[in-house]
Amino acid sequence: MSIKPDYTVTADRTHYGWNRSNPPVLKVASGSVVTFETVDASGGQITADSTLDDVANLDFARVNPVTGPVYVEGAEPGDTLKITIVAFELSGWGWSAVIPGFGLLADRFDEPALHIWQYDAQSLAPAAYLRGAKVPLKPFPGTIGIAPAAEGDHSVVNPRRIGGNMDTRDIGIDSILYLPVEVPGALFSIGDGHAAQGDGEVCGTAIESPMNVTVKLEVVKGMALNFPRITTAGPVTRHLDAGGYEVTTGVGPDLMESAKNAVSDMVDLISAEHGLSPTEAYMLCSVCADLRINEIVDIPNWIVSYYFPRIIFS
Repeated sequence: MSIKPDYTVTADRTHYGWNRSNPPVLKVASGSVVTFETVDASGGQITADSTLDDVANLDFARVNPVTGPVYVEGAEPGDTLKITIVAFELSGWGWSAVIPGFGLLADRFDEPALHIWQYDAQSLAPAAYLRGAKVPLKPFPGTIGIAPAAEGDHSVVNPRRIGGNMDTRDIGIDSILYLPVEVPGALFSIGDGHAAQGDGEVCGTAIESPMNVTVKLEVVKGMALNFPRITTAGPVTRHLDAGGYEVTTGVGPDLMESAKNAVSDMVDLISAEHGLSPTEAYMLCSVCADLRINEIVDIPNWIVSYYFPRIIFS
């Protein structure tokens, strides 16, 4: 059953950084349901008709705009803001890109690349990719957070204690995100819609997609958190598990280097087996494959693995 929102915040009410001094665009009571219209992570710089020039000329001062902020009455430092993801209304298109200097394998992939996705916004059937690949969709907001206590502007590009650019795909439909409140009213904002993403978002982009997101905002008094907490509504990978996985690994004392090794080997594997260029394989991995730490106790070497779902090419 759909839930009718109490309020709607339109896509023109955006900002590009966290700041406790940002004036709220709306004040709501705890328990209110709010629909946020969001633009894509490029802030409209990349469109369904874009070319590589748009990627090469991205203005990073305009990326990851978030809609808001919304003041939630009763929220005070030391409380927690409980955010329940109620509904998504997707646009039917999105983009993935390799942006020079950005992404886990930036040293290997230094040329821009772009793929424009089209998908059914109603059925959310798997989205077609090159050479017969189909990526199951699972929408979520890549950036979701509240204002920090520290004065001044804070980048929206990286995650922090109060949320931000979390890029965590399990904050999907019916999931609950808990964020520690640092300022009166919390000042909640959301954006950076993703139609699909693998854990790690290794090339730096998911299926970046404009969408409307409806959430329920509740204050939990006296619930002090150190960092964000998530409750999922059910299995988190069932939409990808059916065909099994190809898994590459990185082994060594540095988790970041091991992650790079595992991803680089998977890019080579997918490229060789399915006729994609390494760049095309890299973007595909970013939207559907998952980085995992398999072992982190057997000193001095740890194991990081990269799981690519075989269902993508079935």
